[in-house]
Amino acid sequence: MPPVHTEQQAGDDQETDQYWRQNLLVSFFGSFTTIIAMTLLLPFLPLYVEQLGIEDHAQIVQWSGIAYGATFFAAALVAPLWGRMADRYGRKLMLVRASLGMAIAMSLIGMATNVWQLVALRLFAGLAGGYASGSTILVATQTPKARTAWALGVLSSGIMAGNLVGPLIGGALPPIIGIRATFWLAGGVIFITFLATSFFIREDKKPKEKHSKQQARQSEGVWAQIPDKRPIIAMLITGTLLMVANMSVEPIITVYVAQLLDDQRSLTMISGVVMAAAALGSILSASKLGKIADQIGHTKVIIAALAISALLLIPQAFVTESWQLIILRFLMGLALGGLLPCITSVIRHNVPHTVSGSVLGLSTSAQYAGQVIGPLTGGFIGGHFGMRAVFLGTCLMMAAGAFYNWHIFARTKQA
Repeated sequence: MPPVHTEQQAGDDQETDQYWRQNLLVSFFGSFTTIIAMTLLLPFLPLYVEQLGIEDHAQIVQWSGIAYGATFFAAALVAPLWGRMADRYGRKLMLVRASLGMAIAMSLIGMATNVWQLVALRLFAGLAGGYASGSTILVATQTPKARTAWALGVLSSGIMAGNLVGPLIGGALPPIIGIRATFWLAGGVIFITFLATSFFIREDKKPKEKHSKQQARQSEGVWAQIPDKRPIIAMLITGTLLMVANMSVEPIITVYVAQLLDDQRSLTMISGVVMAAAALGSILSASKLGKIADQIGHTKVIIAALAISALLLIPQAFVTESWQLIILRFLMGLALGGLLPCITSVIRHNVPHTVSGSVLGLSTSAQYAGQVIGPLTGGFIGGHFGMRAVFLGTCLMMAAGAFYNWHIFARTKQA
């Protein structure tokens, strides 16, 4: 059943109605550009590491992995902090900070002279950044609740589109303008995001509570202010599962596709299409599933998405042609596209406004944890038990997630 809207919530929705579309447009653009900047180095990162003085092939691979993962590791650590700061000082301020910090970080990465500086600057990008997660908090809290999942679906499409376009731009630009100039160009584009955020984001302020009530809430911890913690814990686990499902097959895709091809010359191209298929499916379905969730209930979409993705993972373990895998990954992307908007919507509906940023920051950290756990788990299982075991193991995790969410929300009667 849909969440009950109180008179206060109705007032909040009327208050947020003035600027939320404008905020969504700027957040979409900013998230798209910053995610592109985060991922465009994938195709040429080993080449840049080699330019910075690393010659041994094994060390190039090792340092490339460290440099790439450094940003997400740092971002996972500070996401709850930025969420709490957003609750205290405003969501717009966090976006201004993140866009300026990333513009500086990307420009400095293009000036690195050794691999240690590269890793340090990638860490700095993770610590100072977080525009996409900050945008999620802003859109979640500044959009009328009846439109939250749809708006978050649109934003999610921009984030996933950035993940899709980033490596493509990273493969095209360096041969034309050079690796360092590619970073400088990315920094310049993010600076435009900084300007757009500064001048066009409008954050509606909630009515100030009485001083005594405000002091009492500040003295409480975040979890103490959440009436029912079970839905929130379920969403943190679901966010982690989503990223594990998306990332667990990343280490084995190329090897798995190689087993399906007779002509190995097209291996990298087919592997790229397989990886892009899921992202494309999610881009196409995110806003539509978000709109459906606003109408029928967010948790129903979450449970259905987890269950369908679990079923789609089974045939992926037994494909005999690459085109079969591409279609199945695309369908899985369609199923999973609505998960992130629905997760964020459920959190918003179940926590007070005063701590929504802190809890959404925890949700972001949980998702980053899934991005780390997924490749590690997939690589370990694939290496020790075979490729099929990765798909089947992920299937069991998604099925367990669907059952867990059904169990929690059947008991709490949340929508």
